[in-house]
Amino acid sequence: MQKTPLRALALLSGLAFLAGCQQEQQGQAQQAPPPSPVGVMTIAAESLPIINELPGRISPTRLAEVRPRVSGIVVEQVFEQGSHVNRGDVLYRIDPATFQVQVDSAKATVARAKAAQLQARQTSDRQQQLRRSNVASQQEFDNAISLLAQADAEVAVAEAGLAQANLNLQYSQVTAPISGRIGRALITEGALVSANSTENLATIQQLDPIYADFTQPAADLIRLRKALEDGKLMTGDNEAEVKLLLDDGTPYAQTGRLLFSEAAVDETTGQVTLRGEFPNPDGDLLPGMYVRVQIQQGVEREAFAVPQQAVQRDPGGQASVLVVGEGNKVEQRRVNVGRALGDRWVISQGLKAGDQVIADGFQKTAPGATVNPQPWNPEKPAAEAAGAAPAAQK
Repeated sequence: MQKTPLRALALLSGLAFLAGCQQEQQGQAQQAPPPSPVGVMTIAAESLPIINELPGRISPTRLAEVRPRVSGIVVEQVFEQGSHVNRGDVLYRIDPATFQVQVDSAKATVARAKAAQLQARQTSDRQQQLRRSNVASQQEFDNAISLLAQADAEVAVAEAGLAQANLNLQYSQVTAPISGRIGRALITEGALVSANSTENLATIQQLDPIYADFTQPAADLIRLRKALEDGKLMTGDNEAEVKLLLDDGTPYAQTGRLLFSEAAVDETTGQVTLRGEFPNPDGDLLPGMYVRVQIQQGVEREAFAVPQQAVQRDPGGQASVLVVGEGNKVEQRRVNVGRALGDRWVISQGLKAGDQVIADGFQKTAPGATVNPQPWNPEKPAAEAAGAAPAAQK
């Protein structure tokens, strides 16, 4: 009778111990967090364009300094400063009175020379008839022929003088040598200008189309050409196309084309100058503007690229990415980062095809942790994608 209560007490104690162990296991299970959802992208080889971004300046396609061809007093400025002018438009008028007098004088000289010519021709004809009748001597006939030739020459000289006088009268109106935008007037009415002066009256620049002159290190060009010869690169259909970024980073809407590259290297900088031509219908590009020129100079075969946000750097500057390995374990992989391509980095070493790089959610995980990989969607965080998947299964 005494052993029965003892057995019952021992049995109750064992049951209580088992219940406590079960509660502890349930608490531990509740405390263990589930694997963190991460967005991963599977690395695949692709052909990526080699786009270099180079510094450049805008320059006009044509530049003309307006200069006078005759000397005189400027009596009128015709053009509006900063406006568009066409070739042949009158810009300045120089006092034409002096040149009109020269034209009138030249016309009188021509008339006098033609009168003398007429007289010499009549004398020559008369002497020719007399010579046929053996009335005039050979000497008189020769003198008449000589006077006629001299009169013809005098007419030619007088007509050349008239043409010169008309030309000077025409030059009294200073016209635009090219079409383009004219700058400020460098002289005003009443100023004396000279045909031999080195000072220009205004400057005209043709701005549509317009040039972008940019430079590239000669070593880069040599490296690109060697890679092309080795078969590592291929040229694209649009390798001659160039694009512009304005000083504030805004892309220029019009696409240009590469015209040429210099055949020589600048000795002081080691740079090669290239020139692109761009349409400029709205006049947004002005000479002297600083721009960044994007030019495609080839296509890299079998290249890998990852989103820029997936690349992390340690204090020493070494780049690395987080990769999902076997068992959904996170691994840290050191990589060599190449050029930027939009919002991606081109990886030259450290990755292979098939690697799953964490592009979203890497802030909540670390190397060695177990994660729940989800296909990366740039528009949706990995946590939302993981939550939407069970809901869709239901």
